[in-house]
This record gives sequence, C-alpha cells and structure tokens, in this order.
Amino acid sequence: MSIKDNINEKLKEAMKSHDEDGKRVYRMILSSVKFAEKTSGKELDDGEVVQILQKELKIRKESLAEAQKAGRVESISEAEKDINAIEPLLPKQMSEAEVRDVIKKIIEEVGAVSGADMGKVMKVAMPVLKGLAPNDLISKTVRELLS
Repeated sequence: MSIKDNINEKLKEAMKSHDEDGKRVYRMILSSVKFAEKTSGKELDDGEVVQILQKELKIRKESLAEAQKAGRVESISEAEKDINAIEPLLPKQMSEAEVRDVIKKIIEEVGAVSGADMGKVMKVAMPVLKGLAPNDLISKTVRELLS
C-alpha cells in the first residue's frame, strides 16, 4: 500500500472514531499532496509524498518551538497532536550517525576535499538519502564534514 493510500485509510479511521484532530491533520496532508499533484501534472510517488510529510512535520515542529517560547498552551497541544499524527506516516528515519556514515562514504567516492565540493557531494547524497533523512540534516552534515 502506498503512503498516500495509508493516509486515506487513516482519514477514514479518524472519521469513524470521530477523531477531530486526526481528520484535520490527514485532510491537510492530503490537500498538500493533491496541490502538489495538480501543480506537477502527475501523481506523486512515495518519495515525493514523504518530502511533503517531512515539510509539514518541519512546519509543525517550528510552530511547537514558537508556541513553547511564547507559552501558548493550546498551540503547544495542537502542534504536538499534529506531530504525533504525522510521524508514524513517515518511513523510519536514519539517525544522525547513520547519515554521517553514508555521507562519509559518498565524500570518499566523489573525492571531495573542501567546501567547494559540496555540490558534488549533495548531487550524490540527495537521491541516496531521499525520504530517509531531512534535507537540512543532510546539507548540515555535508557542510560539517567538508569544513
């Protein structure tokens, strides 16, 4: 079953159990997926859906941090519920150590030695790590290892 089908099933379950937060989150995700499909003119594959899920998760985590900083209890609760609904939809994410190991191997393969070679490393790393780690973690790790 594709990730998109899984989200549709989760939405149906949330509707049957009258889970308002679940319905809101899953509808929002499906809306983002449908918008991306409409703008690209094709149906998204699982990798592209994972990217959308990661983007939505990142937005919720940033909202959570801002709400905590401002002490907004209701916003904190809503962001936590959203995060808890989105995270199980993502494939198992690699740890920072695993990402670092993969990037070290890629750096050796392409013969990168300085920050000027970041583009070469990223060109190889992004397809390999797509959906397995957030893009900002990948770029941060490459930058650290090349400096």
